[in-house]
Amino acid sequence: MHWIKALFSRRRPPAPASDAQRARDLIAAIDAGGLPLNPARVNAIARSLGLEVSTRAAMPDTIARIRAVLAQQDRRGY
Repeated sequence: MHWIKALFSRRRPPAPASDAQRARDLIAAIDAGGLPLNPARVNAIARSLGLEVSTRAAMPDTIARIRAVLAQQDRRGY
């Protein structure tokens, strides 16, 4: 009977983070000294924020654009 309780008492996985939260997490990791290793992930985050990003765009430029979008959202109160 304990296995039934264990089966039904499992916690649900956390809800996926919003696009803005994923971007904030990326910027926080970079500011803490981390280096983004996957340019495709950085580009995907930028695109989810509504930015048009070329596959040839330099990652520092894309990160700067993400920072600008987040700053703009913070000023607007999102």
